[in-house]
Amino acid sequence: MVKKVLIVDDEQEVVDFLEKGLKREGFEVICALDGLEAKGKISQEDPDVIILDLLMPKLDGWGVLNWLRKDAKLTIPTIIVSAKGDLEDMQKSYKLDADTYLIKPVNIKDVLNAIRMLFSLNQSEDN
Repeated sequence: MVKKVLIVDDEQEVVDFLEKGLKREGFEVICALDGLEAKGKISQEDPDVIILDLLMPKLDGWGVLNWLRKDAKLTIPTIIVSAKGDLEDMQKSYKLDADTYLIKPVNIKDVLNAIRMLFSLNQSEDN
């Protein structure tokens, strides 16, 4: 079964880069350019993993993550990919139950490794 990845980032170049790399690896890719659009896509598409930027218009990544975990009570694995690399931002993300945190600029290999790690952890929990 093809895994579905939601990319949420307001930088079109980042979205295009990630989308191209993930599609090349066989993933189905959905994209959102802000947090409000992401909430709709999560509800409609039921992605297997979310790649989430923090600094976005309308609703930031922390707002999406908070909604995802607290309001929607969804446990979709979430990878933060952000230019914000300081410890406070990372701690805030992990307190909101982010699964992994990558600092921009990222390469596709690191993103793919993070996705595969999350999928393998979820398979272990299912067994």
